[in-house]
Amino acid sequence: MQNENEVEKCAEDDTGVNRWQADLESHAATVYSQGGEDGVLLRLFERIGTRHQSFVEFGAWDGLHLSNTANLRLNHGWSGLLMEGSDRADGEIVRREHVDAENIQDLFDRYDVPRDFDLLSVDIDGNDYWVWNALDRFEPRVVIVEYNVFFMSTTAKTIEYNPDHAWNNDHFGLYHGASLAAFDRLAHSKGYVLAYTEPYCPNAIFVRESELPADVVLPTLAEWTRWDWQEEGYVEPTPPPDGRWVEV
Repeated sequence: MQNENEVEKCAEDDTGVNRWQADLESHAATVYSQGGEDGVLLRLFERIGTRHQSFVEFGAWDGLHLSNTANLRLNHGWSGLLMEGSDRADGEIVRREHVDAENIQDLFDRYDVPRDFDLLSVDIDGNDYWVWNALDRFEPRVVIVEYNVFFMSTTAKTIEYNPDHAWNNDHFGLYHGASLAAFDRLAHSKGYVLAYTEPYCPNAIFVRESELPADVVLPTLAEWTRWDWQEEGYVEPTPPPDGRWVEV
């Protein structure tokens, strides 16, 4: 049996960087995604395999802009469901749907989403936490979410649930989504672990723990934190008058 020091040594390369992190970061590449997520996802699924080569992405814009699934769909034979609540959706490639915690599973049923589909990508600048929380009949193997970077690394907060919430960049633009720590707690409650954060963009990738190779040692939440704020002078983002932050 390996002792703690031996496990730590196996987890790191010669430079002291976590091997899993270094491997994924070395494959980062952008085709359509905001950062290097296109390359990271290809490498991740190379390591854990696929079941259906299927995805769901909502907050999908036109299916191309900053998409986490367009490269898989157009260049690697994947298929799936794209949804967008605005008129950016064309109604065919991208379905015009408002997604909330009450209707998410009904939408998945309507569009015949497999229960154990491979990839869920969530970016709706609002109820992201609550929508993922509402999924209990579906178990995507990998989940990528956009998180709110403007919180202290240990603060687990999300916006108050409001099915009609719409992000307003002009007024209270920092009131959106949930902190990385909030998503990490939700993920653990559902059997997922934090497997990647993009260095330059606020996207985090969670993987069902049962899908990971047994010998993988992952960085901690603190080590995955790309934005860290000093306590001195820190001010939490201000919610609008009709909203509040909820600790989870």
